[in-house]
Amino acid sequence: GAEWGIVTTGATGALIVGCAGIVTGGNPDKLWKLPHLEGMKSEVIIPTYSWTAYESAVKGVGVKIIEVENAEQLKTAINENTAMILVLAGDQSENGPLSTKVISSIAKPFNIPILVDAAAEGLSIPNPHISQGADLVAYSGGKYLNGPQCSGLLIGRKDLVKAAWVTSAPHHGYGRGYKVGREEIVGMVTAVEMWMKRDHGAEMKKWTKWLQTIDSRIKNIPGVSTEIKMPEGRSNPSPDLIVKWDQQTIPLTGYDVENLLWDQSPRIAVSGAGSFLPFPPNMQPNILINSSQLEAGEEKIIADSVYRILSNPPKLNKNNEPAGVNISGDWKVTIQFAAGTEDQKLSLKQNGSDITGMHYGSYDAREISGTLHGAEVLLRSAYKQKGVRISFEFAGLATANSMEGKLLMGEYGWAQWNAIRVT
Repeated sequence: GAEWGIVTTGATGALIVGCAGIVTGGNPDKLWKLPHLEGMKSEVIIPTYSWTAYESAVKGVGVKIIEVENAEQLKTAINENTAMILVLAGDQSENGPLSTKVISSIAKPFNIPILVDAAAEGLSIPNPHISQGADLVAYSGGKYLNGPQCSGLLIGRKDLVKAAWVTSAPHHGYGRGYKVGREEIVGMVTAVEMWMKRDHGAEMKKWTKWLQTIDSRIKNIPGVSTEIKMPEGRSNPSPDLIVKWDQQTIPLTGYDVENLLWDQSPRIAVSGAGSFLPFPPNMQPNILINSSQLEAGEEKIIADSVYRILSNPPKLNKNNEPAGVNISGDWKVTIQFAAGTEDQKLSLKQNGSDITGMHYGSYDAREISGTLHGAEVLLRSAYKQKGVRISFEFAGLATANSMEGKLLMGEYGWAQWNAIRVT
């Protein structure tokens, strides 16, 4: 239903080459200047509700991101440097006060393109975002389209999609790294063709039936309650099973159960475990199970594993000793990353075994909190503004003047750390 389309390296790749195509207009001279934007429009406007880790990727093109909260701010933000407007698909983009339709009514008189990130959606026809005024729409190939995991789609205005194609691989220059192999192209095209033939109603019934299988296995465990939640809207259109329990009966947190399932064989990822760890961790007694990416029979493996854990909860070795030392004060933290070392700062306040304070990283400052039991220290910080996802978990041993241990950086893996008291 769109004028043109190309296969990209995921939805994020579609955002990047889409932005680069708009900025350069498909001009190779300008392409070779990236990310230096002299002589080109250099600002991208984004509604506050559209910030995610993925939208942040367009900054690599060299553009400055301008955030707006309402229509009046949008009108003020538009100027001769505005290259495009980047919108995240969802309820806000379709029904909110700064919807794509409202944005289009303001931007179109200035000929400013709108790029919508619809990564988590299927291919509705006619395209709802183009119908509301979007010029380009980005989709993930590896989610509900069931294409190759590393593929995506950029569809919309023919001139802008062709400009994005000029910017992207196999052509040399800035976009060469976003190369799409012939396997991904064929797989993505096939997935689009199959999307039009799939029985989506039957798929929803199948996903729901799998959740019902899990539900029937675990719902009668003492202290457990369950609910199947059906999807609303276009994004992530699949059912979820929400499992809750009474911690007096089952003395585990959601984080405990997520890790027990993830660390077993075969691994089971619930509530987002395994992609990037949620920070703060889920300390509530619940987990969420999604069935849309399962193969037939895997629902029984999940049912058995969750039943085993909740019906006979393991006793986790949690240290509940009182704090052995006082670590209130300022600390210089030296972190050994994969290929470099950096000094950062912790400013901590201690109340019994509870620790609060600030973590001053090289990106920005963020709050930190945790515990100290005996000599075992556990501190967690997270920065999650404007799409940034930086999550640190410092675990180790502490004395009055020094600390050291391992650092878990969520999706980015592990590092080593040590700290010395400054004050």
